[in-house]
Amino acid sequence: MRYLAIGELARQAGLRPSALRYYESLGLLPAARREGGRRVWPAATLRRLALIRMSRRAGFTLAEIRRLLDDAPDRGATRQWRELAERKLPELDRIVRETQQLRAAVAACLACGCMNFTDCELLSAAPAAPATGSEQGPEPGPKQAGASS
Repeated sequence: MRYLAIGELARQAGLRPSALRYYESLGLLPAARREGGRRVWPAATLRRLALIRMSRRAGFTLAEIRRLLDDAPDRGATRQWRELAERKLPELDRIVRETQQLRAAVAACLACGCMNFTDCELLSAAPAAPATGSEQGPEPGPKQAGASS
């Protein structure tokens, strides 16, 4: 079996060595072997790191990823992955909708071309944010873009 030192594993995975130590401390990575005082992991750990990275990009928490990886050798891992993914999809759908709304707002602002927040008709025509929480959240505007109250 081929082993990779922490620096080489980090380089190949596109991570910092500190991230590998952190993942190890959380139980996301198995405990490293020591060779000459250095941490080494089997080269197959790259695949596990790819799963962690993909799961993080999909919005899974490290705790959710750990639960999945804890059951990976077990036949229940596929069922657990399905359950986690089914719970995550509605959240991802909401994020996609919000991102599309933000994109449309930015595109409309660019198309307007006035670049004048004081007199922009798009801003005066924008509906006020609802008083109660909504699924979509408030519309983006200059105040949210960094102005302080």
